[in-house]
Amino acid sequence: MALVVQKFGGTSVADTDKIKGVVDRVLKVRDQGNDVVVVLSAMAGETNRFVELASKMQKIPDPREMDVLLASGEQVTVALFAMGVKARGGKAVSLLGDQVRILTDDTHTKARIRDIDTGKIKKLLADGNVVVVAGFQGVTDDGDLTTLGRGGSDTTAVALACALGADSCEIFTDVEGVFTTDPNICSSARKIDRITYDEMLELASLGAKVLDIRSVGIAKKYGLPVHVRSTFTDSDGTWVVKEDEVMESRMVSGVTYSKNEARITVARVPDTPGIAARIFTPISEAGIVVDMIIQNARAGEMTDMTFTVPRTDFDRAMEIVRKVADEIGAERVGSATNIAKVSIVGVGMRNHAGIASTAFKVLSDEGINIRMISTSEIKVSCVIEEKYTELAVRALHDAFGLGDDAPPVEE
Repeated sequence: MALVVQKFGGTSVADTDKIKGVVDRVLKVRDQGNDVVVVLSAMAGETNRFVELASKMQKIPDPREMDVLLASGEQVTVALFAMGVKARGGKAVSLLGDQVRILTDDTHTKARIRDIDTGKIKKLLADGNVVVVAGFQGVTDDGDLTTLGRGGSDTTAVALACALGADSCEIFTDVEGVFTTDPNICSSARKIDRITYDEMLELASLGAKVLDIRSVGIAKKYGLPVHVRSTFTDSDGTWVVKEDEVMESRMVSGVTYSKNEARITVARVPDTPGIAARIFTPISEAGIVVDMIIQNARAGEMTDMTFTVPRTDFDRAMEIVRKVADEIGAERVGSATNIAKVSIVGVGMRNHAGIASTAFKVLSDEGINIRMISTSEIKVSCVIEEKYTELAVRALHDAFGLGDDAPPVEE
């Protein structure tokens, strides 16, 4: 008998008919003699609806109350799912994050898991239940509800699988796996059978929405294989696993993009020790993630500091930066929200020269100007104008031969 953790996303449980379909799928696994823990997201569109409702009540909703509101979405799906199992003669118990005791820090709306008490789940499994856990949510030491941020149900599932010592973790979604790029942009995109934790970490951090980045980090830490697959087919999806020699032979594994980008420039600040900390510490304390950072020296011991933040955090970041700019005597604060980030990712970059220059040439040939560049040993990211995003993705995808019929360009 194996212990399987299965997570189903919002599109998989979008209505009662789809929830019944998921119930049938889970019970097949249970009937094969396996213990099953199911993690569910809220119904598709519910979280967005809650966000819209909150914005009508408060311009910047209180984070604690926002978590109380957002956590209600998963409560609906786990209850309905448990009812569906019982209607078919099975045994099931639904649990919310605080009932499991998924202990988190107190960073509301973006909490991080600190510990999981698996005692209740193990007891319910031993009694023959399918255990249905609300994804995306947890509880603080003080008993306050928290949520884990967008994609947090993936993190719940992987963390539970690791804590329980599960044999596998399956992430069910509305796509068949991880693709070389977005199939909606590039028709020649193909499904990747196996991808490394490091590649998936980069893809997730750079805009790929298939898996939450924190879930990949946890899976890598504990060596847990994760199977990303479609709810609506029985075919294999993509396995996220440890690196092997075959994976190393691929120059580039995928092209991804993010339109959730905004650029902020603090112009003419004193080029003195500690100035970067003065700018970025309050941004970090607000829970805003800074991505690319470029510092340009000017004459007269002055410098410009340019960086990117998620567009969803842009207004809060600008409020903080303007205040800091006044304190440090900056000349002005500039910004741009019409930008996007396009990236190529592959563990093979460690062993192949010329990949970055090839990417730059491809974008140049398409008349696309690069505004910022960021690299690691397995990725190259370029900030460009948002209107060129789809063109850049297709050009890079073809250039590195990632499609079925696209020959690579010469290095």
